[in-house]
Amino acid sequence: MQQTLSTHGADPRRWAWLPPVGSPGYYTLLALVGMLVLGPLGAVTAAFMNFSLGFLVGGQVLAGILGSVITFGYGVEGKHGANYMQTTAASVASLGGMGVLIQAQAWMGMPPIPDWQMVVYLLCVGMLGAGVGMLYTPVLVDRLRLVFPSGLAVANILRALTDPVLLRQSVSRLFGGVGAGLLGGIASAKVAALGALEISTSTFGAGLVVGARIGIPAVLAGVLGWALVPYFISIGWLKDGDPFRKITFLIALGMILGAAVVDLSLIFWRTFASRVGVGVTEAMPEETTTGPRASIWRLVLWVLFWGAATVVAGVQFFNEPVSYMLLSLGLVMVFAMVNGISLGVSDSNPISSAFVVTVLVLAAFGLQDPLLGLMAAAVLLVATSVACDMQQDRSTGWRLGSNRALQFRFQVAGLVMGAVMAVVLAKLFMTAYPVLLLDQTVMRADEVPAQWTSAMTYKFVGVLRSLTDPKPFQMTAIVLGVGIGFITEFLRKFIKSRAGYQAFVARSKNGFATDFMLDAVVLPSPYASSFGGFVTLGTSLWLGAGGVVSSALNTWNARQGQQDDGLPSDMSSTSLVGGGLIAGDALAALGLGLAGLAALV
Repeated sequence: MQQTLSTHGADPRRWAWLPPVGSPGYYTLLALVGMLVLGPLGAVTAAFMNFSLGFLVGGQVLAGILGSVITFGYGVEGKHGANYMQTTAASVASLGGMGVLIQAQAWMGMPPIPDWQMVVYLLCVGMLGAGVGMLYTPVLVDRLRLVFPSGLAVANILRALTDPVLLRQSVSRLFGGVGAGLLGGIASAKVAALGALEISTSTFGAGLVVGARIGIPAVLAGVLGWALVPYFISIGWLKDGDPFRKITFLIALGMILGAAVVDLSLIFWRTFASRVGVGVTEAMPEETTTGPRASIWRLVLWVLFWGAATVVAGVQFFNEPVSYMLLSLGLVMVFAMVNGISLGVSDSNPISSAFVVTVLVLAAFGLQDPLLGLMAAAVLLVATSVACDMQQDRSTGWRLGSNRALQFRFQVAGLVMGAVMAVVLAKLFMTAYPVLLLDQTVMRADEVPAQWTSAMTYKFVGVLRSLTDPKPFQMTAIVLGVGIGFITEFLRKFIKSRAGYQAFVARSKNGFATDFMLDAVVLPSPYASSFGGFVTLGTSLWLGAGGVVSSALNTWNARQGQQDDGLPSDMSSTSLVGGGLIAGDALAALGLGLAGLAALV
């Protein structure tokens, strides 16, 4: 792996004892720190949050902050090294949080799986996910230009912390957001009154990044789901006392899938048209670093190899039918795209919801054994989690101009450590806290341990138990969502492609207001609306509040003629503060995770 010393040809090192950029020692330093220091910190955070809450703050932002400290001695060129390092660390963290699969086995009384088999299985699936994720980045990152709020936050952090000029111009907004996010993250976890308000500084920060055209649809979808609860109960889709998202998450996944059919069809047509001379596709951004060139054919072979390895491991270790394994691989190819779009738009990766849909699809093909269902759906869970992390990481690398092939190699290195950490941390936490072994799906509400709600495991076990009591209406909900998403996105694309409409929007305030109402209320993006179906109403409100504040401030600044002078176009004041809030929440999660780990010893 060779790389020039810097984009300007000079040695960028501040201190001579540091290994030169592009040398074997340089890459060894990045890999070791990412795998052995930053990655395990992120894995502890992910495991603690999954066991205690049932969701986690992505490891990219946390690793980006700490990684930029390590590479500070390389000046501006340090942003690439820090990016490679955070990619490795995020891979460790992503797999490190998958110990919930072992917890689900315990809840259901399944026989224990040998640790080495679990490590090998997670590694095979993780390698598959990395390949699929990178395979989709030319579409999601390069062509669709999705925001990926956490990826943007990491890019801003790395640019600011490695460039003294950018740091001076952005320090107050970035670190003000970090401080507020840190305090908010700790307070919401420790103060009951704030926790009841579902305060999420990272969600509010994501709203600041994506704006009101994403935030308002999420709120409206959440309000609609809440209002329809009585109707859902009346038709038997919910029981009295059930939260609306117990059914709306299926509709939301369908909406993303339906919209994705429209968008991908357009992308494939444009690609075909450019090949035969009908049209021209936009130019891809050039990487500012040299190094190995990415190869689409090597990537396809990588996916085929690890897909085959995953099937073999599933058949040999768990006696999975080959048909179920192949069906799971097919669903990975679908949900790596669907969840990637959701993550790119709203910073939400609904992997647990995708797990549930996978079990339902397998059940429709005759699956009845919960153990087979768990391990087959684990392919979707792990691969999609890793694939979306790869897309998020690449969105950062795309903004920084980092080498695509190098970034992929660093993610692969992290997956090796992550597979081991998942098993080690699961055993560690469940041994120290036996309450994690108790099946909460059979407990009364007042019996559930307050500190260890394990919401993700609860969802997994709940759907696996439903294999003996199938619910056909769940597939109906998915199909309904596909129809809504397809029709909505088709109408949006048709209206916005009209030259007359584009001219109307561009020439007047009324046109701008009409376009805003179309995006936010009348025909909102299914990708944005789906967020309200996955989460509680309170979480949607925080995303919407951040979006409204962001759009209002940016509109006010534009009218006043205020500019963020000297900053890249994607480093606006609101995106810097929003990224800081996401980073602060990640640091709070790290502190809580380390505190939980310290309590074990």
